[in-house]
Amino acid sequence: MSSKSDSGNRRIAIGKIIGTHGLKGGARVYSWAESMDSFEKGTQLTAAAPGGDIVLTVQSAAPHKKGLLLTFKEVGHINTLEPLVGSELFVDRDDLPEPEDGSYYWVDIIGLRVETVDGVFLGTVDSIFPTGSNDVYVVKDGKKEILVPALASVLKEIDLDQGTMVVDLPEGLL
Repeated sequence: MSSKSDSGNRRIAIGKIIGTHGLKGGARVYSWAESMDSFEKGTQLTAAAPGGDIVLTVQSAAPHKKGLLLTFKEVGHINTLEPLVGSELFVDRDDLPEPEDGSYYWVDIIGLRVETVDGVFLGTVDSIFPTGSNDVYVVKDGKKEILVPALASVLKEIDLDQGTMVVDLPEGLL
């Protein structure tokens, strides 16, 4: 899931409108969500448009090339959608399911203080990227950067309430 959020993590960015599709106002969307479930029919998304936020209700969603094609109940023509191209799409955090045990939304991981099992401070999680087999946390402390694989053998503890992550890095990563 996305690493972007606003309003104290109440809204989470799950995609961006990157273009139009057809005269009826279909939207080409680049998705940051891990599954299509975030774009089910009836889901309300907020488009952060230049003129102000606009609430859109998903009417249909389908995979398309490296993204999605979405239609919205409120959009019936390309002229209505064109001003929204480039807008990020947010979902209200309360509308998301709770992650399974041991799973977290990226927005919850970004900003955590990271230290080793020996108590050595490594920095904070600055960003996350998927590799296919697992995510990798980019931990920064000033100009120093460490890539931490999100593996059970490496991640020893994540405490969202305390804002901390404890890791046991394999030799060579530190």
